[in-house]
Amino acid sequence: MAPSVPRTCAAAALRMKQIALDNQDRTIRRLRAQLATERRGLAATKKELEETRVALEASHKAIAGLTEIGLSMSKKIEKMKVKQQLTKANHAECHQKFQARIHEAEDSMQAQHLLIEALVDEKDSLLQTIHGLQEANNAPAPFDGEWEEEPEEEEIEDITLGEGEIDDE
Repeated sequence: MAPSVPRTCAAAALRMKQIALDNQDRTIRRLRAQLATERRGLAATKKELEETRVALEASHKAIAGLTEIGLSMSKKIEKMKVKQQLTKANHAECHQKFQARIHEAEDSMQAQHLLIEALVDEKDSLLQTIHGLQEANNAPAPFDGEWEEEPEEEEIEDITLGEGEIDDE
C-alpha cells in the first residue's frame, strides 16, 4: 500500500493541476469572447461618433449656406446661430462622452489583455510543473493536442500458393 500512496498523491496533484488548466482555458476563452464583444462595441461607438461628426459637418455647412443666403433675414440667421451654438455644445458634450467611452473600452481591453497574458504565463508554468512531475514519476507525457499521422498501410500483393500450401480464405 505504501508504494502506491505517492503515485496516488502525484496523480491527484496532476489531476488538480489539469483541472486548474482547464478552468484557466475556460476563463481565457470567456475573456477573449468579452474582449471581442468590447471590440465590437468600440467599433460601433466609433461608427456612431463618425456618423455624428459627418452629420454635424453637414449641419455646419447648411448653417453657413443659410447665413450667406439669408443676409436679409437677420432674425432667422440669429436663430440659426443659436442653434449652431447648441449643436456645437452638444457635439462637444457627445464628443467628450464618446472619448470617455472609447478610453474606458481601451483601458478594459488593455486590462483584459494583461490578464490573458498572465493566465497564459500561469498555464505555461503549470504545464512545466506537470511535465516535471510526470518526469519525476516516469509517467507518459499528456496528449499535447497534435495528432500523429499513422502511416498508410501498404497494399499486400497476392502471392500465389505453391504446391502443398493451404488457402485459409
